[in-house]
Amino acid sequence: MKDDIHPEYRPIVFKDDSTGYTFLTRSTMSSDKVIKWEDGTEYPLVKLDISSSSHPFYTGQQRLVDTAGRVERFRRRYSQRQEKVESADTKEESAAASDRPADASTEEGGAGAEQ
Repeated sequence: MKDDIHPEYRPIVFKDDSTGYTFLTRSTMSSDKVIKWEDGTEYPLVKLDISSSSHPFYTGQQRLVDTAGRVERFRRRYSQRQEKVESADTKEESAAASDRPADASTEEGGAGAEQ
């Protein structure tokens, strides 16, 4: 194996900025920031935007991050589409009702008179 081509694998602390959760593990990542861990030793610190303590899949909580109104625009479009579908259904029902005869006995009597 060649010397000096592999990154250093060392203990490092990761911190989730959204929840404050920190954990010590080993990694090849590097950082200029350091933190004093529970055992009194200083370790490099890498800050995370999201980790298992804040990710919706692991926490079971859904958070919508609205970027420039995308969620609202989607909801507005979906509600308009839903209204069109519902109005089309009511039009079909009213058209089907107008095609039906007013009284079924009238139809039978008319057919019997022609024979």
